[in-house]
Amino acid sequence: MKIAVLGAGYVGLSNAILLAQHHNVVLNEIIAEKVDMINDKKSPIVDKEISDYLANKNLELVATTDKEKTYDGVEFVIIATPTNYDEKTNYFDTSSVEDVIEDALKYAPNATIIIKSTIPVGFTEEMQAKYDADNIIFSPEFLREGHALYDNLHPSRIIVGAKNEAAQTFANLMVEGALDENPPVLLMDSTEAEATKLFANTYLAVRVSYFNELDTFAESKGLDTKSIIDGVGLDPRIGNHYNNPSFGYGGYCLPKDTKQLAANYKDVPNNLIRAVVKSNATRKNYIANKIMEDHPETVGIYRITMKSGSDNFRQSAVIDIMKILRGEGVNVLVYEPTLKDDSIEGFQVEHDFNTFTENSDIILANRLEDDLLSVKDKVYTRDLYRNN
Repeated sequence: MKIAVLGAGYVGLSNAILLAQHHNVVLNEIIAEKVDMINDKKSPIVDKEISDYLANKNLELVATTDKEKTYDGVEFVIIATPTNYDEKTNYFDTSSVEDVIEDALKYAPNATIIIKSTIPVGFTEEMQAKYDADNIIFSPEFLREGHALYDNLHPSRIIVGAKNEAAQTFANLMVEGALDENPPVLLMDSTEAEATKLFANTYLAVRVSYFNELDTFAESKGLDTKSIIDGVGLDPRIGNHYNNPSFGYGGYCLPKDTKQLAANYKDVPNNLIRAVVKSNATRKNYIANKIMEDHPETVGIYRITMKSGSDNFRQSAVIDIMKILRGEGVNVLVYEPTLKDDSIEGFQVEHDFNTFTENSDIILANRLEDDLLSVKDKVYTRDLYRNN
């Protein structure tokens, strides 16, 4: 089978590799440098399994910027292009997805279109009506940054937003590429599938915010946060996962999904969904104010990636804290090994670790790593468990 994948980010590249184990996959990406790297069997993103599979597995995968080559003879078109929610305009920018839908209907009208990008609730039905096309399906992804291919190889569930033969065929393709046998497969209507994605990510955001607010309380009262979390987590109904305090949730999905879900509740009674967005902003302000209590001249920011093993800065909670500190007149210095530039969003980047630590009065670290242990007396972190 020939399959087209549009977009070579975490979602697109991991899906392309998964399917290319057994099928002919053409991966379309507008950035030529990424295309060249993939064709040279190198990963343009930080992901252990993606790098391993590209380098060492026999994959039927070719990357291209050529539109006609992408769609020629394909049976499935998988859309994994970026979307974003603008909370000021209360608008979700899905233009990249709509552009691909139009191209797919033009160049491969008989192909089944699978949307993997994050989209608003009701978007798939809207597209089906707009283009009078019943071959447009939404299938949510549940992937972690830095572990996207692993999560595709070991899926918690496979959800496809249709109840027809094409949906079952696509689900079978995902199962075929997975290493786990018989992962849970759910076929449901498109709008329910869209809602599932938003509610799943918002629950994770609630959990992150809950343990962050627990940590805020404990630190403010001079209590041992870890002791409290350990005690709470031993309740098997709660568990000890996703409980490590941080500077706030961020990344590709949680910020936009929580805000979008809150917007969808416009005419529906709610308190909790609205509160999780506000809680995340409160946490970042709390961290910045805590730093300001020591009146530092220069605050060093150790890594602005959201997680260990990731190269994603998108919607990083740390960047929001940096902006708050700058607004208070504090000099902010960034150490981020994945950056080649000397600045990011107007903040100075220091590439030498020793110079960075020497020039920082306080070092802010969302996640504590071994190279900070030698200057631990300067480090402020809420990382208690050394995990994401």
